[in-house]
Order: sequence, then structure tokens, then C-alpha cells
Amino acid sequence: MRPLATRGGSYVFPLILAITAAAAVACALDAGPVNVWIFVVVIGGWLITLSLHEFAHAAVSLAGGDTSVRERGYLTLNLLRYSDPANTFLIPLILLAIGGIPLPGGAVLVEPWRLRHRWWSSLVSAAGPVTNMLCGVVLAWISAGIDNPLGYALAALALLQFVAGILNILPIPGFDGFGILEPYLPRELLERLRPIRPWLPLVVFAILWSVDGASAWLFNLGADLMETFGGNVAQAAVGLARFRFWNV
Repeated sequence: MRPLATRGGSYVFPLILAITAAAAVACALDAGPVNVWIFVVVIGGWLITLSLHEFAHAAVSLAGGDTSVRERGYLTLNLLRYSDPANTFLIPLILLAIGGIPLPGGAVLVEPWRLRHRWWSSLVSAAGPVTNMLCGVVLAWISAGIDNPLGYALAALALLQFVAGILNILPIPGFDGFGILEPYLPRELLERLRPIRPWLPLVVFAILWSVDGASAWLFNLGADLMETFGGNVAQAAVGLARFRFWNV
């Protein structure tokens, strides 16, 4: 198998961008079936911001001295270049569609020992959630001025960005929040956590999926942030409801 850096697929991001833009135009024109176009805008927009999230990890890692991200081909918006496309975007995409929970994926393999200082590891981990938050701010601001199905779709996507940012900074192994803290944690603690680290994100998702009020708490925090930055939460609620076009 060819190394990641030489794999094809340079068409992937432009294709996602073009499909999302076409669906956005259909939403703006209120063309039928409009709820399907809302779905496409939200899913396409999610894939675009997911690419930006992973690119941010790689770019900050390179800035800190880890040249391996360039060798692995991570300095691209092409989702096929990442180490684990299934866990990075396929599974989160399915879960977003059926459950509405923006579960973060893990894609960029970083070699921390190449970084010049341990705080660069924290910056690398923080880069992803910060990107989600910035995307949420921009989308909230844009959507607030659009009173049509495109505004609903962009508002829904903005809310999902804030929720993903909050979820990603949880100080739990498997999330970027733990990566921010990890360079400063005792080695003994990290060794004890090692056997269960792969399972903890699944536990978090199971709680969000099955415990009453857990996902509502997360979305309420996201809604508070969205309102803080001028977004219209009512618009986002309409967008998320119409996003699940099969239930409308």
C-alpha cells in the first residue's frame, strides 16, 4: 500500500465544497425538497469543518517542530489522507445523521517527542476545538442575517460546532481536552489509563445517547455560546428538526 502522503483523492474536498454550495443555493431559493437540501448543507458543512479541525491539528504540530505530519500528508483538507477515515469522518457522520450528536473523530497522528516544548502538545490538541468554536462564531453571525432555509441550515451547523467544541474539550482520554492536559499528568496515571483509553469515548457517547438530560445539557451549553456570539438558537432548532427530513 502506498504511504498516506502519496495517496490520491485531491478531488474530495473540492467535491464536498461544490455539493454543499449547490445545496446552499437550493436552500436559499427554497427549492424542493428543501429539507433534503438542508440535510446536505449540514452534512457537507460538517465534513468541511471536520477537515479544518484536522488540518489545524497538523498545522500547529508542524509549527511546533513535528515534521512527520508533512511526511504523512496531513497538511491538506483531503479527508482520505488521514490515518483512520472511518473513525475520523464516516462513523461520526452516521452518528450525526441518526442521533444529532457531533462526535469528534481522531485522525492526525502526532509524534510529541519531535515538538520543541511540551506545551506545544497542548496547543496541538487545543487547535481542533478552537477551530470548531471559530467556525461556530462565523456561522452563527452569518446565519442570523438569513431568514430562509439556508439560514436554518447554517444556524444548525453553527450550533453543532459549538457542541462539538465543548464535547472535544472534555478532559477525558480520547478527547482533545485530555490531550491538552496530558503533557503535565503523572506517568503513573497515564499508565493506569492506558488499557481503558480506547473505550472511554464510547462510554461518553453511550451516556449522551442513553442518559436522560445528558445530551440536552451539552446542547444547552452550545446554545448559550451561540447566543453569546449573536446566533439565533430558534433558527438552529428549526434547522436541526428539518435536517432529519425523514421525520418531518
